[in-house]
Amino acid sequence: MTTVILLRHGRSSANTGGVLAGRSPGVHLDDTGKGQAWALAQRLKPVPLAAVVASPLERCQETIAPLLAGRELSPQVEDDLAEVDYGDWTGKEIKTLVKEPLWRVVQLHPSAAVFPGGEGLAAMQARAVAAIRAHDAKVVAEHGPNAVWLACSHGDVIKAVLADALGLHLDSFQRIVVDPCSVSVINYTETRSFVSRMNDTGGDVGALLPPPAKKGRRRKATKPSSDAVVGGSTGVE
Repeated sequence: MTTVILLRHGRSSANTGGVLAGRSPGVHLDDTGKGQAWALAQRLKPVPLAAVVASPLERCQETIAPLLAGRELSPQVEDDLAEVDYGDWTGKEIKTLVKEPLWRVVQLHPSAAVFPGGEGLAAMQARAVAAIRAHDAKVVAEHGPNAVWLACSHGDVIKAVLADALGLHLDSFQRIVVDPCSVSVINYTETRSFVSRMNDTGGDVGALLPPPAKKGRRRKATKPSSDAVVGGSTGVE
């Protein structure tokens, strides 16, 4: 059972400016965002990461920089984890966009939303989920089934991946909250996925540590979780 930590980038200048940054170049973390990235790196220090994958946009690359310091890891850039291509909406103020008829569609029926000159939210979910699952399979092949890895992306992208892992229709993804520099955690098994954390901005990370390898034995794959048992357990230890 692999563990993927989904990390949203820290607070950016666009977040505080009320602008839909999208894929605009030159959008950086503000001072608060830099502090969030540093604090996140301190929290995750005990967690051995097999891989770190990130959106190519500057705010994501800046968020993972403190995390990679002192680790013998090279970040992998994944274009399919980039922000939504908002097309003609890119760079516009949110207070202006809320007046557009499409805004209501984005909020209430996002699976039908296609941004003018950009991509649809359904297409975004498809490419993001495919990227996460492809990297997860690669991590399993290279590091074994108990590996922990991290993917840094953007709010709507992470919400869409979480909706898929929860078995929710994309039209429900606006009910999920993913704050700047929060972590959400998905455990993938051979049969299904489990979401063990969402929008986590503090607290202990001990549960993210992989089980210790038994001496003299090769670590065995974690047995796929069964259906929920009496008492409400999901089957995830």
